Amino acid sequence: MSTARLPVLLALTLAAASPAWALDSERLNRELLKLDPVTRLEQACDTEVMLRINKENRDYSVDKVIAYTFTNPTIGPNSIKAPGAALRSRGTWYHLSFYCETEAEHLDAKKLSYEIGTAIPREDWEQYYLYD
Repeated sequence: MSTARLPVLLALTLAAASPAWALDSERLNRELLKLDPVTRLEQACDTEVMLRINKENRDYSVDKVIAYTFTNPTIGPNSIKAPGAALRSRGTWYHLSFYCETEAEHLDAKKLSYEIGTAIPREDWEQYYLYD
């Protein structure tokens, strides 16, 4: 990942974690448009799955999703299939599998399905570059 993208990715992370940002989808979309199309697709889908899980599952408070933790995702023109993803909720990492389809600009998810798996043992975090 280039260091030029780090401020944008940091902004996206803050956007998903902050209620004020979550309400400002126009600002989030402006940040997403600064990314190359594939990175934008991944970030838009990571953010959407995080927000959807938090809305639909009161047992989770997701603050991070990584699409490529265990396997590389399959990227289509407007979709990402991430069977080897991970999510972090309340300091614990979990296996995650998701499929996300966006519109052509990769700003909004049109279709999303996900499945949350088991917790990832803490002793495995380092080998998969997972962190507190």
